[in-house]
Amino acid sequence: MPGLVSYFDLIAVAVFAVSGALAAAEEKLDMLGFILFGTLTGIGGGTVRDLLLQSGPVFWIASVEYLWVCIGASVATWFLAPFLQSAQRVLLWADGAGLALFSVLGAAKALDAGAAGVVAVVMGVMSASFGSLLRDTLMNRIPILLGPEIYVTACLLGAVGYATLTTAGVPVQAAMPLAIAAAFALRAAALIWGLRLPKYARSGASRP
Repeated sequence: MPGLVSYFDLIAVAVFAVSGALAAAEEKLDMLGFILFGTLTGIGGGTVRDLLLQSGPVFWIASVEYLWVCIGASVATWFLAPFLQSAQRVLLWADGAGLALFSVLGAAKALDAGAAGVVAVVMGVMSASFGSLLRDTLMNRIPILLGPEIYVTACLLGAVGYATLTTAGVPVQAAMPLAIAAAFALRAAALIWGLRLPKYARSGASRP
């Protein structure tokens, strides 16, 4: 449903903008720095998605309210960040909420544009991860998606879950919240209990 997608899309952009602004708070940047990183994080993944899908204008160019949401969320974070006990912990949770929303929305928009299911899943993962990757790279930090806890897998769960549910005939009104909840639950479990996938360990010759 277009109205439902737009509603969740604005929430996702706002949440990711907050995570970008909180990263700016850690670096003790000025308000323009908050707005810059909040906006880059908020619209980065969706911009790449729309450019690759070539399904029309990039979403924030067609609807300028997305930029205002980024600016508003960033300015609000400027005032609220000093009251947060641990900006890093809040950043992780805000980023987790953003990835859950964007992974599903990216897949939904790709499916609406007529993309194949596997392409929709890739678009969902890219939508959810590229904004954070851009933020962390510009800040010269190890990208959060390369952290030890599960991150990309949560994006994958949201995108695959939505594509699977809608293909099975589940209404969008139910499939979207269910897939978002599943992605966020996995990321939350990873943050709380330190869940992680096994790392590759090459046997034989030792590393130089």
